[in-house]
Amino acid sequence: MASSTLLVILVLIVSNTKQSLCEPRATEAAQICSNKTAPESDRQLFVPNFLASMASISPEISRQGHGTVINGTGNNTVYTMGECMKDLSQNDCNLCFAQCKTDILSCLPFQRLTRGGRLFYDGCYLRYDDYLFFNESLSSVDRTVCAAADFTGNRTLFKDNVSKLLRNVTAVAPTNNGFFTGFVNDGNLSVYGLAQCWESVRGSGCVDCLEDAVTRVDSCPPKVEGRALNAGCYLRFSTTKFYNNSIIDSPTGNGGGTRRRAAIIASTCAAFSFLLFVAMVSFFVRNKILKRRRVKKKLGALLSIVTKSKINLSYETLERATGYFHSSNKLGQGGSGSVYKGVLPTGQTVAVKRLFFNTTQWADHFFNEVNLIKDMDHINLVKLLGCSITGPESLLVYEYVPNQSLHDYLFVRKDVPPLEWEQRLRIINGTAEGLAYLHDNSNLKIIHRDIKLSNVLLEEDFTPKIADFGLARMFPQDKTHISTGLAGTLGYMAPEYIVRGKLTEKADVFSFGIVVIEVVTGTRNNAFSQNSQSILQMVWDLYGSGNVTEAVDPSIKGKFPEEGAAWLLGIGLLCVQANAEMRPSMSTVVMMLNGDRDIYQPTQPPFLNSASAEFISRFRRPDSYTQSSGNNEITESIVEPR
Repeated sequence: MASSTLLVILVLIVSNTKQSLCEPRATEAAQICSNKTAPESDRQLFVPNFLASMASISPEISRQGHGTVINGTGNNTVYTMGECMKDLSQNDCNLCFAQCKTDILSCLPFQRLTRGGRLFYDGCYLRYDDYLFFNESLSSVDRTVCAAADFTGNRTLFKDNVSKLLRNVTAVAPTNNGFFTGFVNDGNLSVYGLAQCWESVRGSGCVDCLEDAVTRVDSCPPKVEGRALNAGCYLRFSTTKFYNNSIIDSPTGNGGGTRRRAAIIASTCAAFSFLLFVAMVSFFVRNKILKRRRVKKKLGALLSIVTKSKINLSYETLERATGYFHSSNKLGQGGSGSVYKGVLPTGQTVAVKRLFFNTTQWADHFFNEVNLIKDMDHINLVKLLGCSITGPESLLVYEYVPNQSLHDYLFVRKDVPPLEWEQRLRIINGTAEGLAYLHDNSNLKIIHRDIKLSNVLLEEDFTPKIADFGLARMFPQDKTHISTGLAGTLGYMAPEYIVRGKLTEKADVFSFGIVVIEVVTGTRNNAFSQNSQSILQMVWDLYGSGNVTEAVDPSIKGKFPEEGAAWLLGIGLLCVQANAEMRPSMSTVVMMLNGDRDIYQPTQPPFLNSASAEFISRFRRPDSYTQSSGNNEITESIVEPR
């Protein structure tokens, strides 16, 4: 609380101070933040190096108006460069740079580390990055900024004068230490200009940068003003005189009293900026420490158990195994975390999940994965091989399943042929056997709660493996049902669970039925998308008319047994009946799939639409339900795309 109060006070002081100062041209021309980000683990090194570089460069700016600083080693080295326009007094330079140094923080959000940023003011420039860029004259993010207002006079004369001015820039600046100020006044129409190459960019680099800047900014007329913001230089023209010749021509032009007042103001502003900087860093670091303490407390005794267990792996080992979580090794991302391919020192290929800390349920998710399935061993369940809980983030290690998810194979990947009928049948059979094991054959009766296409992974031979047990719940043997907050994915959730929160193994049966129908039809269940018919209603209508095979995926038309397809869709309809008690158990489903063709007539499935399901779920848990655009997953506090 104290940190946040101090932060607000300092912001107000700096804001008010800025308004009462002289004119350091601390007007933002553009801010360009890098799209390069780094994992949270890098913040422990990169952020301190960034802060140190900001502290080190200020004396350089105060002494000579420009400076370059390098802080750190290896991948976390921070390179920083700052410079003021040469027409500014040193006092105005200090004021401009103090503001610039404060505002560059918006390129370094503490929740998403950005490894580079540039801030162009009309009086100064500041850049930091994770590579040596000091001699860089041009880059892919160079920018041209033209004013909004058009020139209202003789536009032809205006355009000619701008062009003459720009020709003078390229002729004069390279031979004048990379700096130019001047104007053209033909036909009693004045156009003013300033150009400057950075001190670290000289010779041919300066020429190349200015020539490119002239070409860019020459496209601005008839706009009254234009700026070219390049990696190695700055160029501006305007119909208004904005630069200060007196500083260049007469360095002692300011009176002693004025200089002293300006020095006092500059020092005060710099001091407040520094305090603001420290307050912001303290605020974020304190919040991070408190959050980490809350997280560790949630894990409780599990921390001790995992640390001593045989499945415990070091964070450093898993970090190296995934190439430090390189984007090329990323397999996918869900609501609870991102999954990366990795290779352990033993040579074993694994999948490593990094759990997100942005949900209050992540500790429960970790506990479920470790405590519920670490001892499970079934061909149709993804096996947990290890975990890490002692590093900066919690990691789970699974066996690697090469064909990705059933959802990816059916609806995302374009490089694979359509699944053949036998492959679809194998996937449905294996998924049913995995669920039956959870419900009936394991030591603990477990309800998965999130059976869907993206949680069924495929081996090379299309053996399915059920994954992601973060929402799973143990089911007491002496209970008919349990009540929980909503968790799962709209379109796969059983109606009695949505409406009453009544959870039994029949909720998994319903989800399995949706999966069966999606696999056979090759169509996603869009019951919860706007203006889309539920495939349940389509299949139900075709089943009633005796034409249910018309629903089979057209990509395998003529390549499937019609009787077998009708029988399989019938099983799917049995699993999605509105009345939970009429749905078969998963063990019964397995028997049906293994040859028991004597199935009874299904009753009508529910045809919930998007609006009604959302209303019901919000009414049941208004404090915990969240829905993002395009997302259909509900948990107590996690939202994930389907």
